[in-house]
Amino acid sequence: MTVVLLLGLTVGVILALTGAGGGILAVPLLVFGVGLSMAEAGPIGLLAVGLAATLGAVMGLKNGTVRYKAALLVAGAGIVCSPLGLWLAQRTPNRPLTIMFAFVLMYVAFRVYRRSLTPSTESKTPVTSKPPPCLLDVNRGKINWTGPCAWALTVSGIVAGGLSGLLGVGGGFVMVPALQRYTNLTAQSVLATSLAVIALVSISGVAASSAAGHLQWAVALPFSIGALVGMVCGRLIAARLAGPHLQKGFAAVSMVVAVALLVKAI
Repeated sequence: MTVVLLLGLTVGVILALTGAGGGILAVPLLVFGVGLSMAEAGPIGLLAVGLAATLGAVMGLKNGTVRYKAALLVAGAGIVCSPLGLWLAQRTPNRPLTIMFAFVLMYVAFRVYRRSLTPSTESKTPVTSKPPPCLLDVNRGKINWTGPCAWALTVSGIVAGGLSGLLGVGGGFVMVPALQRYTNLTAQSVLATSLAVIALVSISGVAASSAAGHLQWAVALPFSIGALVGMVCGRLIAARLAGPHLQKGFAAVSMVVAVALLVKAI
């Protein structure tokens, strides 16, 4: 019980310090710290990340940075695919599932490390020859909806939802780059909208897993409580720490954990 609570606390702090993709370490911590299989750890990690993301999304709604229509569209596509991912996870042997997760974690580590090298570009819209399909009308404060915009966000939701159910991750490592690529939203709005999507998709995945009897509540509840406490504590100290150093540290830890998962699987 105490170990599980501390592991959840660790996940919450990582989420608060590193952003929407930090919850990807929840599953490896449960695998190594509690001895669960990937399929068992996935729904528990999803619950913890979903609750923490909900807290962040509510804060984003209060300050007006969540683009709720975009979040609902993406989450709708993700909710459809999340149960399919859960279904596949329960029928996939632990070894290939672990190897797949390890490679996804390596990809996340690589992206976070690259971003840490150029922190000043995160809050700016990338300069490209072609504008993104989803453009925010600053006068109306709303996104101009077009066919390409709706399609790009729907596909992003499908990918995030499928991976969410299959690997027990929130999908922030998919949603944040997707929103940065397909919209001209500010960095704050991208993060807040991503958290809203993660919260909605995670809740649906947890509900499906619980209904199927695959969620171990004895582990899930203390782990999730720890994650929420860690999220609150992490936000209190996040502003005092240098972002690029945090990102590099997260990338290094993620890479070590990914290699450990590969070794464990092989």
